[in-house]
Amino acid sequence: MMGAPGAGKGTQARLLQERCGLPQISTGDMFREIAKAETPLAEDIRRVQAEGKLISDDLVIRVVHERTNREDCKHGYILDGFPRTTAQAAMLEKLAVEQGNKIVAILIDVPFELLEKRTTGRRNCPVCNEIYNIYFKLPKQEGFCDFHPETRLNHRADDYPEKVKVRLETYERDTRPLLDYYAESKRLQRVDGTREMETIYSEIESVLAGKAESERSGLK
Repeated sequence: MMGAPGAGKGTQARLLQERCGLPQISTGDMFREIAKAETPLAEDIRRVQAEGKLISDDLVIRVVHERTNREDCKHGYILDGFPRTTAQAAMLEKLAVEQGNKIVAILIDVPFELLEKRTTGRRNCPVCNEIYNIYFKLPKQEGFCDFHPETRLNHRADDYPEKVKVRLETYERDTRPLLDYYAESKRLQRVDGTREMETIYSEIESVLAGKAESERSGLK
């Protein structure tokens, strides 16, 4: 699942996990969990996240390899936030062959001016991870989760305007080349991310169903 920060990758990956039974592998979530520990690695990750920069390829690759070799991933999985560089994409090619998987790259395409509002306005519940937005999706009670009314919503450190600017610039510089990488091999599927959540999901589901049918036909 591809797209700039705030494009809705996490939301769509979560829907696919709930409805299709495929585990969502979010590098962002994994590193945020690691960052809670009191270790030298956690300290390094916290510093990088606070600066709005990306984790190094070597570290991301190591974590993804370990996670996707677990039992729940043997029938496939959804990658959210990986790969982000051509080095990571090359690693994923090798991993897909090793695991007997095929890669489908889905880009949720959203204009940058809309992404800024989506990202800087984002708030999440630390208990259930439900996502709200001060511009587009307000909670019933300002600052608190609808499902956990006693829980105050978080504003992630990397969602403040100055950090968002760094992240979008980093995405444009480092991650955009991946679109060409997958487009050249005709594996890139573009989905309009400005529409309603369910409309986007339906198109993604159709893309995956079409790819599965092509695979079955190719085996006949």
